[in-house]
Amino acid sequence: MEETYRVERDSMGEMRVPADRYWGAQTQRSHENFRIGTERMPEELLRAFGILKQAAAMANHQLGRLDDRRFEAICAACQEITAGKLADHFPLVVWQTGSGTQTNMNVNEVVAHRGNELLGEDLLHPNDHVNMSQSSNDTFPTAMHIAAAVEIEDRLFPALDGLTATLERLERENADVVKSGRTHLQDAVPITLGQEISGWRASLERDKVLLRAALPGLWELALGGTAVGTGLNAPPGFAQAAAEQVSRLTGKPFVTAPNKFHALTSLDELVFAHGGLKALAADLMKMANDVRWLSSGPRCGLGELRIPANEPGSSIMPGKVNPTQCEAVTMVAVQVMG
Repeated sequence: MEETYRVERDSMGEMRVPADRYWGAQTQRSHENFRIGTERMPEELLRAFGILKQAAAMANHQLGRLDDRRFEAICAACQEITAGKLADHFPLVVWQTGSGTQTNMNVNEVVAHRGNELLGEDLLHPNDHVNMSQSSNDTFPTAMHIAAAVEIEDRLFPALDGLTATLERLERENADVVKSGRTHLQDAVPITLGQEISGWRASLERDKVLLRAALPGLWELALGGTAVGTGLNAPPGFAQAAAEQVSRLTGKPFVTAPNKFHALTSLDELVFAHGGLKALAADLMKMANDVRWLSSGPRCGLGELRIPANEPGSSIMPGKVNPTQCEAVTMVAVQVMG
């Protein structure tokens, strides 16, 4: 079936856009101009954009800048984005302008088109209403902070807790299993397997402490600084009101950043958080490598640990069991380290 198109317009003219997609002219331009790689904008970041656009609409409505009908339509569309229902309408890759303007406009256009569909008439404009009191320069760092804080606290920490609990169990079960310790991969003095596992467990607990220390910086939001940090075109009180709404929507203690010039020009809080993630990645890589060494062989290597056969290890050697999960962990760790 032949794809149909509609004509969308922006400040640079007309663009043909797929008729069944909610994005508009600016998104289409980026889609055509930046055909680089295949790494799409992460869904976690898009969900964060849905949260911040809804929070901005709530603040603008609270301050008398946005009428009831437009406000309700924006909120409804944003909730669909946050729920992941509109994922097919975000085609852009990460390779674009450094400010993320194209992705900010992708969100604005999708919210406006979906909102107008819900309204049954064209009342919403991507810039005038969805992007009201905002700039790409403050929305993108805000979305990154929301995404990072939510993912670390709601997804990473529970996964860490689960792995830590497993190691605690293995530590207890192997408390009396004596084996050789090793330095430089050479035999050293005795150690119990439980003691060895306790080192792995303690490293994860310490990594969680480091990551938790990064959260307060991530809770500070640039939203309200607009283009250069002065808050131009945002009404008085918008920054604080928007941060309060983000906090209400997420259940996290988000606040407005005390200095918007810093919030727009420096991403040191994200760098600090990434340092914690790199520490965790390094510890997970160390654990995975330990398991690979200790399970090596099993007949002609150390063979101290027996790993489960989760899938065939070889296409030519039947019965071979490889440390596939450990190797996947090392690959993810290297990706996190950058």
